[in-house]
Amino acid sequence: MSISRRKILAGTGIAASSLTLGSTQNAAAQNSAPQPFAPHDWKSVRAQFLLSPHLAHLSNFFFASNPTPVREAITKYRKAFDENPYSFLDDNMFRRDEDMLWRKVCAAAAEYVGGQPDEIALTSSTTMGLALIYNGLRLKSGQEVLTTTHEFYPHHESIRLAVEKWGGSMRKIPLYESSLNFSADDAIARICAAVRPNTRVVGVTWVHSGTGVRLPIAKLAAAIRKLNRNRSEADRILLVVDGVHGFGVVDEDVAKMGCDFFSAGTHKWILGPHGTGIVWAKAENWALIQPTIPSLMVKETTDAWRQDRPPVGPTQAAWVSPGGFFAYEHQWATVEAFRFHRQIGRKRVQDRIIELNSQIKEGLARMKHVTLHTPLDPDLSAGFVCFDVHGYKPQDVVQIFRDNRVIASSTPYAVPHVRLSAGIVNFPKDVDMALKVVRSLAR
Repeated sequence: MSISRRKILAGTGIAASSLTLGSTQNAAAQNSAPQPFAPHDWKSVRAQFLLSPHLAHLSNFFFASNPTPVREAITKYRKAFDENPYSFLDDNMFRRDEDMLWRKVCAAAAEYVGGQPDEIALTSSTTMGLALIYNGLRLKSGQEVLTTTHEFYPHHESIRLAVEKWGGSMRKIPLYESSLNFSADDAIARICAAVRPNTRVVGVTWVHSGTGVRLPIAKLAAAIRKLNRNRSEADRILLVVDGVHGFGVVDEDVAKMGCDFFSAGTHKWILGPHGTGIVWAKAENWALIQPTIPSLMVKETTDAWRQDRPPVGPTQAAWVSPGGFFAYEHQWATVEAFRFHRQIGRKRVQDRIIELNSQIKEGLARMKHVTLHTPLDPDLSAGFVCFDVHGYKPQDVVQIFRDNRVIASSTPYAVPHVRLSAGIVNFPKDVDMALKVVRSLAR
């Protein structure tokens, strides 16, 4: 694609039309005193964000813009740290157990996943969570991790580093040849058929960021339970899930899906502060983990150090939460992100995301110069729509979008695709604007 072509596209009027897109939705809210939050009004939801009103933000999954209550909580904690850092940290992290603010974060996360606070470890990201899981599992020499070819780099790399350390192995299998025609039953059958006697872990991603495919984790977990019936506890197949792109999108209780470990950042679809995340697991599975980074969140491990003895008891979630001083104003403000979702309603969030992304998929499916890669069925997808435009490189399409005030992305895989992703900050007009740009690329 030539520069002149890009300039022509930018001058077609598409970009100009976008200048008014957000102003009717959001500019007033940004230029006046904050309005009371009405969680059942999508305009009020949008007004909680400082996103530029002159852009169609269709890559919200990447790094969240924080809503008003999250920003205010960050500011409150930051101000307290600036005024008296020692006392504020000591009072809220180390003095009385009931005053430790990280426990409120775990409680808020547990309520969202449908589990218990002591099942939650706090991390900085999905990547950190996956690394803590795989590095801590103590694989035996000869055991393997079975994963798929559809995982993102942090998942594959966490596995690779762990199996090299423990003397295990890693094997990747494809779950589909055509993501558009994805079959959940076929994918589960492929995983089950690929399991070997030495398979100790199955590692999958809930929503594939390279294609938009969503795996039915509960069905997969049920299939793995059947495979485990004739296995000893020491050889039980563990299901590890990179869940970040379903977490905050899909109305499903993580704690009831049946996976053994679930890692997700909370600074994407959950809309939480940057550098925050969780791992969920039941107590019996945390007992399988050897902590990687010393924790500051439990007395037992620090008391054991002071008394020059090993910690007593099985590993607990809090033992795996990394120590070192975090950006606590961010970690603690995550409570407000979960509360923001609860106020709107998890199913309502899911339905809005389905509605907008279905509009994208259906619009693209009608264009002969577009190849759609994401399943049309909302039960088999979530908040991503991946596609190609004939005659254009994905990166060039993304630049054309940007020239026309639409924020899109390309998938960072060996075979990239264009990616649009609508969230609760969007309106149908955003989608219409993006589809108009794609239509203009027909040759």
